[in-house]
Amino acid sequence: MVLSRYRCCEGSVAAGEPILELGRPSDLEIQVDLLSMDAVRLRPGMPVRLTGWGGDALDGQVRRVEPAGFTRISALGVDEQRVPVIVDFEADFTPQAHGLGSGFRIEAEFVLWEADGILQVPTSALFRHQGEWHVFAIDQGRAWRRAVVIGRRQGLVTQVLSGLEPGELIVNHPGERVDDGVRVARQD
Repeated sequence: MVLSRYRCCEGSVAAGEPILELGRPSDLEIQVDLLSMDAVRLRPGMPVRLTGWGGDALDGQVRRVEPAGFTRISALGVDEQRVPVIVDFEADFTPQAHGLGSGFRIEAEFVLWEADGILQVPTSALFRHQGEWHVFAIDQGRAWRRAVVIGRRQGLVTQVLSGLEPGELIVNHPGERVDDGVRVARQD
């Protein structure tokens, strides 16, 4: 099938000049150009969630992280090292049947790690005290400093491995007025 036509009219054609782009729509793949510092964390077979294409979220998986990168200038004028990552649609998904074609926009969320039953807190609730991570846990209307062991961090949330139990209330964004034993009021 003709995917793109580069010339619309007759005329002379220089050697190597593209005229048409041919392809098989059933063989579409996804290329995501990631920052090199993000691409090094990916491996073939890792799951990918595909969104932003106009339909329900789809599942895919990393087929290949290309061995060579390239430089792209960001919107802020900064040179960024990018690496193409090739993603395959799930086995039973046919892009053409759902209206997807070559060059269409799609967003990819790479799943680096996932697990069930994870206790997590807002990263903004954590603070360092005497070299350890702590939160202020609320017990009987008072804030108490509690040491916690953290695991994986993902921007706005952080995994807690020990030191808290599910359902315990904590202080989010503890200010300088919050200290051990200070009375606190819940704000919803």
